Amino acid sequence: MELAGIVGILVIVGIAVVAAVVILLILLLFARSWIKVARADEALVISGRKQKVARAVIGTDGTTRDEMSESPVTVIVNGKSLVNPITQRHEIISLRSRQVSLNAEAQSLDSVTLNVDGVAIVKIGSDPILVRRAAERFASQDKAIEQFTTEQLEGALRGIVATLSVVELMRERKKFSDQIAADVSQELAEQGLILDSFQIKGITDKVGYIQSLGAPEIQAKRQSAEISQTNADRAINQKNIANQEANLVEQTALDTNTANANAGIGRARAEAEQAEQLARAQAEQAVLQQQAENRQAQLDADVKRVADAQRYEAETRAQAELYTRERAAEAAAIEQVKQAEARTRIAEQQAQADKAKADGEAAAAIARATGEADALRAQAEAESEARRLRANAEADAIRAEGEARAAAVEAEAKAIASNQDAFLSQRVLETLPAIMAEFAKGYSTIGSVSIIGGSGDGASDLVGADSAKALKSVFDSVSSATGLDLASIIQGQAVGRGIGEGVAAASSPAPAKREPKPTTPPPPAPPAPAAE
Repeated sequence: MELAGIVGILVIVGIAVVAAVVILLILLLFARSWIKVARADEALVISGRKQKVARAVIGTDGTTRDEMSESPVTVIVNGKSLVNPITQRHEIISLRSRQVSLNAEAQSLDSVTLNVDGVAIVKIGSDPILVRRAAERFASQDKAIEQFTTEQLEGALRGIVATLSVVELMRERKKFSDQIAADVSQELAEQGLILDSFQIKGITDKVGYIQSLGAPEIQAKRQSAEISQTNADRAINQKNIANQEANLVEQTALDTNTANANAGIGRARAEAEQAEQLARAQAEQAVLQQQAENRQAQLDADVKRVADAQRYEAETRAQAELYTRERAAEAAAIEQVKQAEARTRIAEQQAQADKAKADGEAAAAIARATGEADALRAQAEAESEARRLRANAEADAIRAEGEARAAAVEAEAKAIASNQDAFLSQRVLETLPAIMAEFAKGYSTIGSVSIIGGSGDGASDLVGADSAKALKSVFDSVSSATGLDLASIIQGQAVGRGIGEGVAAASSPAPAKREPKPTTPPPPAPPAPAAE
């Protein structure tokens, strides 16, 4: 029972809470639909609710007094109010500024038709009286405010333009704007509007009257500007001429200095080139001279090397021959000593033979047999040694001769490679016999020779003299063409060949004699000179 009672209580409480919430929401919705709030730039106008307002009343004596009266319209600016939607109606009127542009055609005092462009800033006044007036006229047609203002401004503008000339309008535009604002402000206030500002944007005409007003002044200013421009141009031209003259003088001086500098540079360059060419020529001459000296030195060295080789070969052969002779003399002396010793032993044996004849004969027989055997053995050894020495001597002679000839050929080849004159002379000498053979063929066709007069020389002397003259003519021609002296070359080769043949004959080995083996070994053969 207690639990059921608690549950019942809780249900009743819940229902009460829900009902309270619903009632609260209804009240909030009711309040939301009844309470109206105007923004900062808005005014709330409520119809169906009376409001006491003060009105200005003008008395019979011309004085003004305020009287309180009731208005069927309530105006609230920048506030809130409770509006009964059943018995009352509200309107929100904007108090924002409105820009109104106008373009009016008016005729001035001097009968000139003008087009006047202007712009005005109007708004509904924030005073409740002005708001009430505007609400009575424009509450349901907000755009009519701009049209009404435009018409009022155009009418006032035409009336004022008709009282002023064009010159006055152009010169006193500020005064013209202020006069229009003063004339229109009262009429706009009757409609609940306020004119914040009015400005004239421009005044024009279709016949060019306004432009002609400024023509004289413009022309005068233009002439003055042209004169000033002409004077300025003249001054600029004079300055340019002076600058050009100065530049010309400076350029002339620069060209003169440049020409002088270029001339000096050209002379210095020419002198430098001449000096360079002279130095190059001297260097080339020195190089050529050095090359000639080097070739001459090389030729001298080659000739000297050949001569040294030949001299060394001759000295070597002479030393070998002297050594051979010394060894032969020593062998002969040794042989004589041995023979003396043999004779001494024979005498001693003969003496002993006298003492003991039987033993002597036996001993003599033994000694004779032994001596003969030793003699035969010594003779065989001597002959074998002689053959070996003769073979070695012949081999050394052949090898030395071959090395000498190889060195001579190599030296001759190097000399020819380094000296073209020697090569040419060799070639000329090789062809010389053929030339003389051709010359002798002419005499072979002659049957007989008759000599008339003369010094008594025979035909052979005459032919020999002609051959000598022909040979001399050939030598002279070769010398004129190549600069080679064939006579000196032939003479040098003949002398060199004779020396070479003498050295070769001296170095040939002599017949070997039967000699005993030398007691001292022969000295080693000196090395052959190395060919360069």
